[in-house]
Amino acid sequence: MASKLLALRSVIIKPLSLAVNTRPQYQNTVYNLKNFSTTSVVSITFFNKLPAEKLWKSVTSVSNAGAKKGRGKGAGRIRIRDLNRGQMIGVGKINMLWPGLSAPVIRGRELLKQQRLPDDPERMEKLIKLRDSMTKFRRLKLSPIERGWSGSRMPGRSIGPPDPVGDEEFTGFDTKVLQLRSLLIMKGSLGRTRNFQAMVVTGNGQGLAGFGIGKSKEVPAALRKAKNRAGKKLMHFEIYDGHTIFHDFFTAFGKTKIYVQKKNKGYGLSCHRAIKEICQAIGIKDLRAKLEGSNNLQHIVKAFFIGLLQQRTHQQLAEDKKLHLVEYKTENEEYPTVVASPSYVRTKEEIPKDETLDFIQYVMNDRVILKRKKFPRFYETMPHYEIFLKKYEKYRNHEKIRLNLKTEYGEVKSFLNDKYPEPKEEKDKET
Repeated sequence: MASKLLALRSVIIKPLSLAVNTRPQYQNTVYNLKNFSTTSVVSITFFNKLPAEKLWKSVTSVSNAGAKKGRGKGAGRIRIRDLNRGQMIGVGKINMLWPGLSAPVIRGRELLKQQRLPDDPERMEKLIKLRDSMTKFRRLKLSPIERGWSGSRMPGRSIGPPDPVGDEEFTGFDTKVLQLRSLLIMKGSLGRTRNFQAMVVTGNGQGLAGFGIGKSKEVPAALRKAKNRAGKKLMHFEIYDGHTIFHDFFTAFGKTKIYVQKKNKGYGLSCHRAIKEICQAIGIKDLRAKLEGSNNLQHIVKAFFIGLLQQRTHQQLAEDKKLHLVEYKTENEEYPTVVASPSYVRTKEEIPKDETLDFIQYVMNDRVILKRKKFPRFYETMPHYEIFLKKYEKYRNHEKIRLNLKTEYGEVKSFLNDKYPEPKEEKDKET
């Protein structure tokens, strides 16, 4: 405001002084220095009234009301140009050496003077090329191993081990992001504020694992908080035979229900992607999980961890039931193997009639997995399919028997060939 008033004063005083002095302007005149102002007249426009950040924001951003209506979907690709990038102090269209600005005043014992340097004809081309490169939209390129569940987004990606606590470091640990979402919180003083919430799981693949949730106004800070909290809340889980759980179990949290089944070696992880990341962090390799109810990710993670903590070893199960725990395996031809025995075994008379003796029903808390109804194939309902079954009934197992004979004897021959060997053909005798 002061600059405007002083400039106005200089404009008003100057005509008055000229009116008093009637001599021509071209003659030598003596002016009173009190009537002149040395302040510069400021030209205020839209471009020098606002800073560069607000000017760029008016071009690149969309208002909250416009964003809700779906406007400006392509505005995210517009990048802010840093017009100062590539510029050097004292170097412009005319390349000059300015002592005290672009060069020191004294270099050694020599006092530098202002001088013109040779011009750079490619200067403007380099600046334009540099500014154009800032506006191009570049997608983040990741290798297939580093990608998450959905391309280059954070869920499913690895962010390394937690930060060391004192002298202890998390060697062998790896952290995977399970969830990253933005939260809008309405406050009376600040209005609508945006926070980020991250949920991660960390583990060493040998039974130690934990999960954590972190909130912050920036994504890196939220991930770091969640990662460090997960490292401070580690839990130990026993792994049966180094690859799976001890038994089937049912677990729930809120409206989320999970039925977990124990599987043999080589089966793999057939489950929700969040449960798969947790199993890899713990070290479980073979498992099947059926999810029912709500798909809330935080409820899924909490329910699965609760189920793992509640599982019991074979000896604990035998002690609870006071019965022998027997295992049947297909690779052992369903031969019963006693896995655990209690200290005291109940007799048949001591077992109540209404007690659950089925092992799967007992560990599942009398819960049953919902199975979808299997509808017949379209050709099984047609009349010619019954004719086909009757016609090829005597041949239905021939292919399977041929394969078994080739694996056992190396050729297709009778089961009684060892006791009653078949006569060889004449061609075989001649050879």
